[in-house]
Parts: sequence; C-alpha cells; structure tokens
Amino acid sequence: MSTTTKAPQGAVRPFGWQDKMGYALGDMGCGFTFQLISTYMQLFYVQYIGLDNGHYWWIIIVSKLFDAINDIIIGNLVDTKRIGKKSKYMPWIIIGGLIMTVLTVAVFAPVKEFSETGKILWCLISYCLWSIAYTMVNVPYGSLHSVITDKPNERQALSTFRSIGAALPAVIIMMVLPDIVYTDKLDASGKPVIDPSTGKAEQILLGDKLLPVAIIFSVIAFFILFATTKLVKERVHRNENDSSMGAKAIFASLKTFFTNRAMVGLTIATLACVALFNSTMSLNNLVFQYFFNDVSKVKLALVVSYAPLIIVMPIIGKLTAKFGKKNLLVFTMLVSSIGGIAGLVLSYILIPKGMLNMGIYIAILLLLNVGNAIFQVSVWALVADCIALSYQKTGRSEEGSLYAIYSFFRKFAQGIGQAVVSIGLMLIGFEEGENAVQPEGIGDGIVKLYIIVLLAASVIAFLSMKFIYNIGKKEEEEMAALARAEAEAMAATSDEVIA
Repeated sequence: MSTTTKAPQGAVRPFGWQDKMGYALGDMGCGFTFQLISTYMQLFYVQYIGLDNGHYWWIIIVSKLFDAINDIIIGNLVDTKRIGKKSKYMPWIIIGGLIMTVLTVAVFAPVKEFSETGKILWCLISYCLWSIAYTMVNVPYGSLHSVITDKPNERQALSTFRSIGAALPAVIIMMVLPDIVYTDKLDASGKPVIDPSTGKAEQILLGDKLLPVAIIFSVIAFFILFATTKLVKERVHRNENDSSMGAKAIFASLKTFFTNRAMVGLTIATLACVALFNSTMSLNNLVFQYFFNDVSKVKLALVVSYAPLIIVMPIIGKLTAKFGKKNLLVFTMLVSSIGGIAGLVLSYILIPKGMLNMGIYIAILLLLNVGNAIFQVSVWALVADCIALSYQKTGRSEEGSLYAIYSFFRKFAQGIGQAVVSIGLMLIGFEEGENAVQPEGIGDGIVKLYIIVLLAASVIAFLSMKFIYNIGKKEEEEMAALARAEAEAMAATSDEVIA
C-alpha cells in the first residue's frame, strides 16, 4: 500500500505567498489560450471562416470524445513516467506549454479560402492537437494542488488564488478584445448599416485580427507557466510503487473515480457550470451584438458577472469554515436558480414591450452568477478533497489519473456548451457568415436562449451538490483530522529512522 510522506525538514520552504502566486499564474497561463478559444473559436469559424453551425457542433463533440482517450492516457503517463529528476509535474508543464503556444496560433489560422471540407478538417485537427497540448499542461498543473500542501485551509487558499488566475485572462479577453475584433458593418457605399429597431450600427467580427491576438496571448501564456514552475514547491510526496501503466491501471483509475460518490456529484455540477456558464460567453457577445447593437458594452456585463466572484474571494475561507463548502454551494445555487426563473419570466414580459434594457439584463446576470462564483472559487479545493478521499480509501497514488478524468469532463463540458450554443442558434434561425442577414427578432431569441442556458446550469448544479455530493462539513473535518494524524505518524517514523 502507498503511503504519504513529507519532504525532509528544511528541504523546502514553508507554504506561503510564492505558492499562492505561482499557482494563480498557472491557471492564468492556461486561461489565456483556453479563454481565447472558448470565447472566440466558434465566432471565428462560424462568422468569419464561414463554417456551417451544423458542422461546428459535431466537430466539437467529436473532438471532446477524442479527449476522453487523450486525457486518461496523459494522466496515466504523468502518474507513472517521470521526465525530470526534481519534480514529477514541472517538466510536463514546460514541454506542454511550448507545444500549446504553437497550436493556439494554428487554431486561428486564416483558412477562409479553404473548401468546406478543408475548413472542417483544419478546425477538427488543430483543435484536437491543441487539446492534447493543453492536457499536457493542465493535468500536471491541476495535480499539483494535492501535493503542494495537505492542510485544508491552505488548499482553499490555493483554490481561491487559482480562481483569481483563471478570472484575469477572461476579464482581459472580454474587456479588451471587443474593441479590437469588432467594427461597424458597412453597406456597399461604405456607410454603417443601421439596425432600424435600435437606431445603432450593426457590428461584425474582424476575424483576421484574431491571429495576431493568438500569437501574443500564447507567448505570454508560456512565460507565465514557466514562472509557475519556479514559484510552486511540492511538499507532499506519495510512494509510487503501486503505479503502473496500461489498460489495467487506466481501468483501475476509472473504477476509483466512478465509485467515489463525491467525485461523481462534483463532476455533474462541473458539467453544468462549465458547459452552460463558462462555455457560453459567445452567446453574451451575441446578445450585445444583435440585441443591444453595442458590443463595446459587453464589458459592463462582464464586470457585473464577476462581481460576486470579487466580493466573495476575501471571505470565502471564513464562509467555508463556518458553513462547509457543500452547504454554501447548495444555498447559492438555489439563489441563482430562483434568480434565473425570475429573469426568464421578465424577459418574456419585457421584450415584447421594448422594456428590457441593459440595466435589467445585467441585474439578471448578477443573480444568475452568484452560485457560479462560489463554485469557481471552491471547485479546486473540492477536487483536492475528492482525490484525498480516494487516496484514503484505496492507498493508491492516482492524482494525475483522477485529475485527468475530471479534467476530461471539464473539457467535454466545454464542447457540450459550444454544441448547445450552435444547436440553439440554429433553432432560433441564426444565419452564419460574415455578411449574413439575420431574421427579424434574432436578438430577442438570443437573450432568451442565454438566460435559459444559465438557468439550466444553476438547477443541475443545485440538485447534484444537494443530493449526490456527500462531503459535508462533518466529513471535511474528519478527513482533515485523518490527514493530520497520518502526517504526524509519518513524521514520527522519519524521526525514528534518523535517530
């Protein structure tokens, strides 16, 4: 049976701000490429390249099914193959980061003149290859959470700082890029095309601007990831004598994952939040493009959407210590569900009367994002708890494999979200292409579609965390006590050996 050991006294510095900052930078580095692709890849291929929505949604689903194999294999490799002497995880992050830099640029290559088949193949292949590179970075990075520290309060701190790191690229992309990649749509005489319902100029995506943006962001991402490898220290070391490669080890990890009820409940909630919250930012862009006819104002909605996240970050440790992560998430997801229902009813009442203004819309987003904000701040501590629970039950060191399986579901959720958006847009009659003429009332349909999607996410996450996830406040305290007792026993054993 594997055992948990700690590095010898004095071998590494105590847990501190460098670990928090370094771990935040890791998700920031991943986020610059992930958020760019999550927010703009669909818009780039559908609005600029001219790929049909009917093709795009199945391309995403196929690529995510490919990820099922890719993630689990790389997770097993991270667990079993050391490619560096000093660290189990850092070399994977550096190598994967270099490859990801190149492939992020490839995703936004100007293939507008390709045939329909050529566009489909380029989109599918470049995205699948990018997914492999992203996994090579994200799986070892995510696995670090379990080995930087075994103290619950320090794990929550890492989760909070990771959320900060993840939020910054999203804020930059949503605040800065709209002014760069959108412009007024012009008619044949060079004059702005005015939407008669709003009196404002219609806007179009400047897809050719996304290639230089991808180059800049991917290079920045690599150097940020490199900084992570220098700042973060691994303190908890688990014997790897039980680790093995091959189908048997992979199936053993899958069994561990799916027999962990807490992990299953967290994964279902993650599917809802990532698929229907995080992966539908493009819908929010379309709301401002076609309903409000002012994409520059999308940054206001972004600020308000992140407001609950900013408010809760300084006090999340105290809230989870008092109520427990599960109870806090259940309550806030219920608040979001109620807010979403109210928002949906208001949209159907106000839109026909022309009374759904930007202020009311942003207020609806604020309520809908309360639960998601708590989830984003706490999710990585929840993952670490689930992995620790599996280790306590099985005695096997499977951090990389378990995180990889969870990571696959996160990325698959992103694909589901993009597919939902594509299918939803087809159902309401959205037309693809750079100069497409949209049917009357398309903006109304996009607003309602977006609210419905976010409401569904809140309800699913609430039900899963309430009735499936089973690590409550009492269980958290018991796990922490067991971890402390094990660490003390290992320290005593080490002292005896030294004596």
